[in-house]
Amino acid sequence: MIDVLLGLQWGDEGKGKIVDYFAGKYDVVVRFQGGPNAGHTLYIDGKKMVLRTIPSGVFHDHVTNLIGNGVVLDPVSFRQECEELRAVGIDLKKKLFISEKTHLIIPTHRALDKASEQAKGKEKIGSTLRGIGPAYMDKTGRNSLRVGDILRDDFQATYDKLKKKHLDLLGYYGFEEDVTDWEKDFFEAVDYLRDMNIVRGEYFINELLRKGKRTMAEGAQGSMLDVDFGTYPFVTSSNTISAAVCTGLGVAPTAIREVIGVTKAYCTRVGSGPFPTELFDKTGAQLAKVGNEFGAVTGRPRRCGWIDLVALHYTCMLNGATQLVMTKADVLDHFDTIKACTDYKIAGHLSRELPFRLDDADLKPVYESFKGWNNSCTECTTFAELPEEMKTYIRFVEKYLKVPVRFVSTGPGREQILVQQ
Repeated sequence: MIDVLLGLQWGDEGKGKIVDYFAGKYDVVVRFQGGPNAGHTLYIDGKKMVLRTIPSGVFHDHVTNLIGNGVVLDPVSFRQECEELRAVGIDLKKKLFISEKTHLIIPTHRALDKASEQAKGKEKIGSTLRGIGPAYMDKTGRNSLRVGDILRDDFQATYDKLKKKHLDLLGYYGFEEDVTDWEKDFFEAVDYLRDMNIVRGEYFINELLRKGKRTMAEGAQGSMLDVDFGTYPFVTSSNTISAAVCTGLGVAPTAIREVIGVTKAYCTRVGSGPFPTELFDKTGAQLAKVGNEFGAVTGRPRRCGWIDLVALHYTCMLNGATQLVMTKADVLDHFDTIKACTDYKIAGHLSRELPFRLDDADLKPVYESFKGWNNSCTECTTFAELPEEMKTYIRFVEKYLKVPVRFVSTGPGREQILVQQ
């Protein structure tokens, strides 16, 4: 059976650390969607590591890791990530496998990303400019190159054909980009990729499941960035919710058991797009400072606000969340009052549903206020030791969402995850 772990907000919920915490209990950890724009930050023996494409199970010797067909892979970024892991003694030859149906990001995808974002002007969506959107467009347009193609004799000719198409599109944008240096790095990285364990992913994962291997599917980004159900058009290019596990790996819906949703104790967002509970005052600035809210891959500052329970209820529904992990609860140690958005006031009426377009709705968040605890929870070793005010806040969240908060993270370390029995 597969347990799914994914983010319920706009990404950056701390999923990397949580997957690492759970990974030791599993035999297999898999990535099923997304690209190298989303970084999972982990601390291994006190050293900060950021994974972009490789599943977080690589730090456990007994865990098999698979990059599924739903992922888009940049060979250059992938090679860099592999070398960083090799430098700390991780042998990927033994534990990492890549589906042959995983789609590739090529240099001109990055150029197209830049051209498209530039053309949007003030309506830009905040792309990381890593070529992910154009790569998914080629996938749905049936033009894409896949990992299995690099093993074929006609790879260069197929690459040249796709590159020409991209150059024609760049001409449409009136945009020029010299990709010569990018191509040099790309083809060197493709040679590197050829030496990895390339498998028929759908058969590979189903055989592991048939053998009874406990599997965790690790989501990238967050549910509110889902291309169908997120805050469109300010979304990513893939499906980020639990349903994507099936198409991103080639497994049946009946294979999914638990869906573990990860949420911060407050809320953040990177880049453009609607954010109903965003704070523009000193409280928002304090959340950002205490929470060290900067993107793991991009370094971009995150926008900060109170937890949005309307949006969280929505993503719990979409994913079929069975249990929750609340991260960065310790960041709220420093506030006299904590707030949670319980309703949207839209055109004078209260609603607990997301409107069709969150970005142009006449919307104001309605808050429930809670007494802060003004006491550090980082040294607590059990859930029972947490301040009573924090437990009151957590229980309100559980009651609203109708999903239990089973785990609470109170710091960056593996040992700072407390279990509510």
